[in-house]
Amino acid sequence: MAQLFFKYGAMNSGKTIEILKVAHNYEEQNKPVLIMTSGIDNRDETGVVSSRIGLRRSAVSIYDETDILEVVDTLDYNPACVLIDESQFLKKAHILQLTKVVDELGIPVMAFGLKNDFQNELFEGSKYLLLYADKIEEMKTICWYCHKKATMNLRIVDGKPVYAGEQIQIGGNESYLPVCRKHYHHPPQMVTVEESRREEKENV
Repeated sequence: MAQLFFKYGAMNSGKTIEILKVAHNYEEQNKPVLIMTSGIDNRDETGVVSSRIGLRRSAVSIYDETDILEVVDTLDYNPACVLIDESQFLKKAHILQLTKVVDELGIPVMAFGLKNDFQNELFEGSKYLLLYADKIEEMKTICWYCHKKATMNLRIVDGKPVYAGEQIQIGGNESYLPVCRKHYHHPPQMVTVEESRREEKENV
């Protein structure tokens, strides 16, 4: 029976890598998939799902006006699964459309994304996925500053933590760090990704 899955995690928890792995597993058995992603995320380029380790795939972009049910229903093939990246940026209407893909078309949907923003408020897409998903799974990663589980996303600007501003600001390690609750509220002296890598090389 088809189900709606929501797999969430903090930044750097391997969500995109998992999408690409799931897609590979289906396609290895000659079962086609549909990969979709928010049109808001243009870090690499629009309509592309890409991981930090260099893996990338083309994807169908989702915009505010996109009807996901219509997109899936009018494909010239029958997808074995629909995979959604950056699902936190979706609207409530999109999530309801995903439920119809599952319930009316009988196609499983796996949505991957962040749960909370840099102010620890739920994204709209994540809120309704938590409400409507059949199965919810946390993808874990560790805090940037310690060995505890990262549950929050710390926004940084010029090496300093930022706790106010617009909810959506596209960025990667240069803008966000996965952190535990303690280090979200009390981050140590900020260390940029470049500085961290330089220190690692010096210590080898």
